[in-house]
Amino acid sequence: MPPRRRGASGFRGVRVRPSGRFYAEIRAGGFRLTLGTYNTPELAARAYDAAAWRFRRPRRDMNFPDVESLEEAEFLAPPTCLVDDEDHHRHHQVQRRIAITEHDEQLMRQWRAQFPNDVDNTDAFFANLRAQRRSNRRHRRAVATFELENPNTTWTENDPRWDDIWTETTSDDE
Repeated sequence: MPPRRRGASGFRGVRVRPSGRFYAEIRAGGFRLTLGTYNTPELAARAYDAAAWRFRRPRRDMNFPDVESLEEAEFLAPPTCLVDDEDHHRHHQVQRRIAITEHDEQLMRQWRAQFPNDVDNTDAFFANLRAQRRSNRRHRRAVATFELENPNTTWTENDPRWDDIWTETTSDDE
């Protein structure tokens, strides 16, 4: 997958607000986590990098790849601007989601290390499931092709099984 495009701010994970301030966010586990609003794009980018370090993202995903550790990234990141109770509540929710995500990732690493056979069994299960689905698609396509060539077919013109002729059956299907 190509790297994500950097926006008008010039930094990954930083957007420009209509007010001229800069909004930092990071995507993790299907969620978009708000990191705060900052006066300069560099401060917002530092906040993004601190969160990226916490999620153990690769250095190529960082705005400042010269930062060597999570501690350094958090030291360089500005504190969030918490203006009112709603901001405090939102900030608490974000911090809680980050902590939960970090804990889940840590537990998954431990589980994978402790039970490598389960990981292998899971991988084998899903590989088998993909193979079965692929085989089923190929069979449905063959039947539909046979019915197309058969002059005495019992299928009507509106039969949805005709759509199986166009089913993809390449080996990289999922």
